[in-house]
Amino acid sequence: MDKDTKDIGEVVLSPPTDRPDPQPAWRVRLLDTTAGRAVTVAVIMLITLVGAGRLAVAGGTTSPPAERAVEAAAASAERPAGCVTPDRRLQLYAVELPRDPVTNQIRLGYGLTPQTASYPGPTMEMIEGECLAITLHNQVPAATLEQLRTDAAHPVGVSLHVHGVKYTQMSDGTVHSNSFVPPGGSRTYIWFAKPRTATSQGTAGYWWYHDHVVGGPHGTQGLRSGLFGGLVVRRQGDLRPHRTYVTAFGDRQTINLRRSAEADTCDPVNPQPGPTCLVAKIGERVEFIVIGIGDDMHTFHVHGHSWADTRTGMVEGGNKALADSIPVIDNKTLGPGDSFGVQFVAGDSVGPGHWMLHCHMQFHSDLGMSTTLHVLDENGQMPPHAGGHHPAVPAQGAAAPAGAHTNHR
Repeated sequence: MDKDTKDIGEVVLSPPTDRPDPQPAWRVRLLDTTAGRAVTVAVIMLITLVGAGRLAVAGGTTSPPAERAVEAAAASAERPAGCVTPDRRLQLYAVELPRDPVTNQIRLGYGLTPQTASYPGPTMEMIEGECLAITLHNQVPAATLEQLRTDAAHPVGVSLHVHGVKYTQMSDGTVHSNSFVPPGGSRTYIWFAKPRTATSQGTAGYWWYHDHVVGGPHGTQGLRSGLFGGLVVRRQGDLRPHRTYVTAFGDRQTINLRRSAEADTCDPVNPQPGPTCLVAKIGERVEFIVIGIGDDMHTFHVHGHSWADTRTGMVEGGNKALADSIPVIDNKTLGPGDSFGVQFVAGDSVGPGHWMLHCHMQFHSDLGMSTTLHVLDENGQMPPHAGGHHPAVPAQGAAAPAGAHTNHR
């Protein structure tokens, strides 16, 4: 895939075309029933010999032939059916970042390098049929993880848990499956974007990944600290956007754990795309991966733009009856754990400008749950703000509207 992955939660993709993605279909080979039974027997042998906590077998050592056969079976057990071998491998790092400048909360982030970790983490992209191996390195200090722990008996570590795609329990990223990473350690997780078949709906869609261990068995403190990111699984033939952004709506009325001025830091002269600078040139196709984290309900609304309520946000093909049956919307409800995607053409019929993107629960937006999609002109220049106006910043600690559930945590 031709793309420049920026490890700041934003992906700049190859310019879309009017033709489907020309890439050939990924080759998928399935284990037959006999081989599957052999793998099961070998794994049981391995559990008996070395214990369930050591099922991930490290390479680089010399073993007798029988032991190597058992290790090979264990490696197969790490992969979901259909993933014969990973098509790509990535290194991912969990690190501690500077504390939140407003709340002083601990901030953690994922990154393709330790130096580029952020929240949200890097946006992952897969094609149905692809198998991806991600090695997570835990560089978060043990002392920091201990501060976030809510139960002294809970293990200290981080993990990688994904929604939407296929994985075995060894890639679940949970404490009960012993699939987390202690401080200073590393672990490989394998994701398989199962394709659509006569008996499977496939995995194409807009998903997300996150920690499931920090603080407690559900990773609540990991999420609140910044360990999350977006995943898009495309189907062969999907049109490709110019830009992809992740917007995670969460507690404390935040977008990507920020609100008000902190949610929009675009430089008016040289805007750099990222989690706090949503920018696109007029006519570019923009994609949003929208995620709900925390405990509150939200809505996702963009001024001046709308999309079809479909898997991709678009209506394709010439079937008029089908097209007429699909609603076109500009506001969509988002619950905790939900994710969906939208695509639209920036500035379509409305031109360049600064278009609000916010939660439409009124007290949420009043408290700062709002940012801006900046649509640049044909020359890539930022249009002026009317009267030099920028969004007002609610005073920290200001009282919430009557009846508001603030969830300041």
